[in-house]
Amino acid sequence: MIRVGLVGYGKAGRAVASVLRTEPDIDLRWIARRETAAVEGAAENIPEPVIGLTAAALEQTLDQFPVDALVDFSAPSALRIYGEQVRRRQLMLVSAISAYAQSDHDYLAELAGSARVMSSPNITLGINFLILAARLLRGIAPFADIEIIEQHFRDKPEISGTARKIADSLQVNDDRITSLRLGGIVGQHEVIFGFPHQTVRITHDSIRREAFGTGAAFALRELDRCPSGLYSFDDLLMHKVRSNLGC
Repeated sequence: MIRVGLVGYGKAGRAVASVLRTEPDIDLRWIARRETAAVEGAAENIPEPVIGLTAAALEQTLDQFPVDALVDFSAPSALRIYGEQVRRRQLMLVSAISAYAQSDHDYLAELAGSARVMSSPNITLGINFLILAARLLRGIAPFADIEIIEQHFRDKPEISGTARKIADSLQVNDDRITSLRLGGIVGQHEVIFGFPHQTVRITHDSIRREAFGTGAAFALRELDRCPSGLYSFDDLLMHKVRSNLGC
């Protein structure tokens, strides 16, 4: 049984929690929210204890309700609140934050010296399989033209972190990304390969945010088998692919 503390309880965090509660080998023990939101959480019929996202509250809760892992769907600033607890207690960390600065990535690498850390801007199984398949095709046909199209809900302000990750993994510039903002789309990413006389399109649709919870559960199980270190979701997925292929 993997005991888990969830950091963040917005739209994505709620969906993740609903999935983790149903996993037979995962025990969601508590939820950490912004301090003001934590007070409101008591009236929301959340079955787990809800704490404010402060260093003092987190340390006290970890003493009272120990966990094996943290799952973060909050904001980049939360990393510095719980980071030293990850290091000191050697907790697993599954982070789905898409807007880390370089200093945050450096700090994650430091934590990975004594803990198992997975950081990825999108932890759905489907999108990471898309990245894996696109990288394979890119290696087979490096001459192909590549375009990336990402579609999200109307109010999403920035270019998708997942689209940037796809571009980086395919070694193409961000100017090959086209962003569309339409209605209430949860998220769609498409990679188009242009060949002479044909095209190949690889598409992933996020239908419900619960897909993040399924990905978080997968990451927890795979990370639990790994030594200390810093991993991306596609690292974990590749481990799984190799084991299934007997490599």
